[in-house]
Amino acid sequence: MNIHDDQPTIPTVADDLARHVAAFVTAFNTGDAEALDALYAERAVLVPVPGHPVSGDQRIAATKHLLGYGVPITANLRHAYVVDNFAMLIVDWSIRGTASDGTDIHLAGAAADVVRRDAEGRWRYLIDNPAGTA
Repeated sequence: MNIHDDQPTIPTVADDLARHVAAFVTAFNTGDAEALDALYAERAVLVPVPGHPVSGDQRIAATKHLLGYGVPITANLRHAYVVDNFAMLIVDWSIRGTASDGTDIHLAGAAADVVRRDAEGRWRYLIDNPAGTA
């Protein structure tokens, strides 16, 4: 008998990070700004336009702007590089569809994000950079 037979399966760090990305997609697609905000660290930075990082109320406003389109996001974790409680994520994402005002929305990229695992074990964005290296 293996001594680990009665142990629960512990998800790998990559599984945890894939669930983090999935939680982002779920919150985004339901339009839940509060749930999205909960995925960020207190002083997190979002880079909605390359070279123009925002934080605090500006970060929240930028997120709400995207939610305002009412178009769903898809996202897939391509790579996760982990050191201790920090990780860099490469995430392929797209927002495609018709906004509530009839505008066609076609946004896509390969994000380069930095997350940190908090004291409760949850991953939170420190840097959300949807344009990656653009």
